[in-house]
Amino acid sequence: MRPESPPVTKVFGIRHHGPGSARSLRLALEAFRPDVILIEGPADADPLVGYVAADGMTPPVALLAYVPDTPAKAAFWPYAVFSPEWQALRYAVDNDVPVRFCDLPATITLAVDDEPGDRFDPLAALAEAGGYDDAERWWDAVVESVPDADAFDPITEAMGALRESAQRADDDPTRDPSTHGLPAHDNPTPDESADAAATEPDSVAEALAETDLVHRPPYEPITLDAHTLRREAYMRQTMRKALKDGATRLAVVCGAWHAPALTGGLGPAAPDARLLKGLPKTKARLTWVPWTHSRLSTSSGYGAGVTSPGWYHHLFTETEQPIARWLTRVAGVLRAHDLPVSSAHVIESVRLADTLAALRGRPLAGLSEVTEATRSVLCGGDETMLRLVVSELVVGEALGAVPEHTPTVPLEADLRATIRSLRMKQEPLARTIDLDLRKERQVARSRLLHRLRVLEIDWGTLTTSDVRSTGTFRETWTLEWHPEYAISIIEASRWGTTIRTAAETKILDTASSADRTVGELTAALEVALLADLGGATDGLIARLESAAALDHDVTHLLTALPGLIRTLRYGDVRGTDTKALAHVADGLLVRICAGLPAAVTGLDTDAATELRTLLDAAHTAIHTRDDSWATGEWLAALHRVADRDDVHGALVGRAVRLLADAGRIDDAESARRLSAALSVGNPAAAKAAWIDGFLGGRGLLLVHDRELLRLIDDWLRGLGDDTFVETLPLLRRTFGAFESGERRAIGRAVRDGGSVAATSTSAGIDPDRATVAVRTAAEILGVKL
Repeated sequence: MRPESPPVTKVFGIRHHGPGSARSLRLALEAFRPDVILIEGPADADPLVGYVAADGMTPPVALLAYVPDTPAKAAFWPYAVFSPEWQALRYAVDNDVPVRFCDLPATITLAVDDEPGDRFDPLAALAEAGGYDDAERWWDAVVESVPDADAFDPITEAMGALRESAQRADDDPTRDPSTHGLPAHDNPTPDESADAAATEPDSVAEALAETDLVHRPPYEPITLDAHTLRREAYMRQTMRKALKDGATRLAVVCGAWHAPALTGGLGPAAPDARLLKGLPKTKARLTWVPWTHSRLSTSSGYGAGVTSPGWYHHLFTETEQPIARWLTRVAGVLRAHDLPVSSAHVIESVRLADTLAALRGRPLAGLSEVTEATRSVLCGGDETMLRLVVSELVVGEALGAVPEHTPTVPLEADLRATIRSLRMKQEPLARTIDLDLRKERQVARSRLLHRLRVLEIDWGTLTTSDVRSTGTFRETWTLEWHPEYAISIIEASRWGTTIRTAAETKILDTASSADRTVGELTAALEVALLADLGGATDGLIARLESAAALDHDVTHLLTALPGLIRTLRYGDVRGTDTKALAHVADGLLVRICAGLPAAVTGLDTDAATELRTLLDAAHTAIHTRDDSWATGEWLAALHRVADRDDVHGALVGRAVRLLADAGRIDDAESARRLSAALSVGNPAAAKAAWIDGFLGGRGLLLVHDRELLRLIDDWLRGLGDDTFVETLPLLRRTFGAFESGERRAIGRAVRDGGSVAATSTSAGIDPDRATVAVRTAAEILGVKL
């Protein structure tokens, strides 16, 4: 009887997110035909492998591991369609091959996340040893151009030599720390680097054979930290278990840097067991979440990333004429930005890229060649246009998707269902939307976005609309989805199982804090009404009433009142019941009116100016509310302030102005009060403050009211030199706030001594042109002259 063949193990050292590695790995797996596959990744993610081929799973996606009690403590393992690990998963699922992850479980990774892990990029070291100053260009030249199933052995050999050279350098006591073990005469000169990169190699083996890792080690020191050694020990333990369980053709897919530690005999298990003994652990949950191309450079789970994911995705998915198709896409991007690009430009850029590749001995143009062709032909040497292409295509952006039945917290399931019912899309690029709150679906979208903001998931940001509108029925949002919101959703799930209930619970919890001011509670109530959090409204109103009853600071109450009245307006538009809110606003107004006379007493200039701003805001809000009782109470309180002679002039002057605007006092009374304020008995500073409060940005008042202008002009003319210098700063601030046209009109009125209104309306009228204008207006209105 013939003895059974010994098990065969093949280690495939790959580059994370490398399309060349992905394609070569797929070819190598098809040739090797393994019966078990181990992949670098958290070992406790094995139950999630079945979702790889499920409907709705679209890379880029990421494995997410988090600690249930502290979801902010989390790690991601991202995969794109061109990631070798993803292709290994797909191969295993498509061919019914058992597949498992073999790296440290997330329960350990999340417990020891203070350890740095991979801090060194071995591909950058190989590129430098090969005479390249750019690891991306080296990898693109050596691996990405031509799939090579035999590439993994020379890569593993090169990594082994790199690790050995680092060890020799560390063991040499005579090494120069400035060169990390590299003799000064062996440093590559610029000429040597240029010669090495002048001709691109034809294969991975040839490229690596040209590197001299002994005499040309990397300039940065290489260290194998404890975390890396533990990861490799765990991988070996997983390999031993797979072989013990009966694997005869074992394939191991891992980062190329770890491949030498897993190749050859595994050796005794005891040293690895000792290295792993006593590692801390924590509870962890794992799931799949959508990811984006731009986040593929994030160092999480393993320290790896690429700077050109859009280019790599194109190389992997477009196997026929990839260069011509790429440059056609570039032309489409430039045309979308209204830049002139013709078919001839595309043809010439393809020719230039191919010519550059031929001159450099490359079988196919790479990213550097197509970038140079884009810069020269399509962009005409304009670096701004080139940066546009790099941003939108070379890096690119794509948001993946996961199946609906993927394990997740109930809150995320509710969010998915809500987004689907409202026909919204989670997009990685910022997009602005205008919501008409008179439409049912659009107001529902607004409520969702406001609820998410309560939960600190800032998918939407309120912004200024390009559409001119002064009403309350329109909102403009900028939407931009980030994969990290998956963590925020998990953190928010402690507040409830649906978006609405979670937002209600959180906003009530926040409001229950004893140090919340009336203004903060008013803002929370406004948000609750915008988000239609009916379950929280009563609690917030009760909390606001309690806080307002205990808060005797009129400035706090004045700060809160405009927000309350604003919520009344929004409630009318959104169909929200605001009767209870109106009761709170009325109660707040009563307390303000009762306490205002005492609050305005004994204030200095800064405090009076601050209070004047609050009075303006409250007056505007009450006027907007258009409630006769509230308006009457407020104007009566202002009248009491205006009648007092122990209040700062800025406040008295503003109270008189507001009463005049409301029609409570006429122009003659306003002039009388101004004349009294400018009388001899008052100091110059008090007079200037009264004028500042009275005018306060209303220059047209002096343009049209000749009596007021005369009184102020007479007062200014009578000031002595010292008094004028004393009051000048305040007067400059007052008159400087006027519009330039108002200042010119006031100057003309003072100079001419005539009626500004009369001169401005009668001067420069052309009767013939006026007749044409009137006739045109009559035709538009359908009126016969």
